[in-house]
Amino acid sequence: MRDRHGILPGFISVLVHVVLFGSFLLAFDFSQPVQTAVLLPIEATLVTEEELEPPPVDELPEPPARSIEVEESRVALEEEKRLADLRAEQERIRLQQDEDRKRREKAEADRKRRQEAETERRRAEAERRRLEEMEQQRVKNERLRREAEQAEIRRRQEQEVLEEQNRILAMQADDKVRWVFALQQAISRNFVPPASVPIDLECVVDVRQLPGGTVANVSVGRCNGDAAVKRAIEAAVYKASPLPPPDNPRIFDRDLRITFKPEY
Repeated sequence: MRDRHGILPGFISVLVHVVLFGSFLLAFDFSQPVQTAVLLPIEATLVTEEELEPPPVDELPEPPARSIEVEESRVALEEEKRLADLRAEQERIRLQQDEDRKRREKAEADRKRRQEAETERRRAEAERRRLEEMEQQRVKNERLRREAEQAEIRRRQEQEVLEEQNRILAMQADDKVRWVFALQQAISRNFVPPASVPIDLECVVDVRQLPGGTVANVSVGRCNGDAAVKRAIEAAVYKASPLPPPDNPRIFDRDLRITFKPEY
């Protein structure tokens, strides 16, 4: 068995010293009396270092088989414990890695769920805004359509009113032309021309009448005749009172301006 921890050599060294010390104790005889040492002459011969023989090397006794088995068993137990601790540490690391992986997977799953929820929320919000914009556009288009229809109705009504006004004005103009002609005829029938009247007499006459045609006032404005002619025209207007009414009562006017041009 390989000694991985350097224990076996130290153990063997201690065991050898214990055995030697025990042998010395057993070999020593404590019962013999101690004798007085006697100095004896010593004869010595000088030898060189080369002549000396090397001392014998004491071979270490082999340790008992039982001690080797105990040591091997202890080493095996320590190795087994070390391997068990190593496996336990590896299992702990594996469990820690599994737990870390599960936490990462859970965190990633939570992130994906949050991201999907946020994406769905944004999609729903965008859809809601789109529907709101569509509804607002529909309401706006409906309002514009109603406004356009109302504008068209007002335009047609205004057009109809204008056309009716024009028609009425045209009718009134014709009625007024006929009424003015009738007034001029009535005044001409009562006009007595003086000797100074010009052939191309033309005078502007302002007449104020009362309801029923009674003349209240007469004045001659621009006129190419003299004072006698103007007095004759005023007299003719008073003689024509009450003036003829118009065929259309709506065109009756109390203040009249008539261009008098008599026909001879």
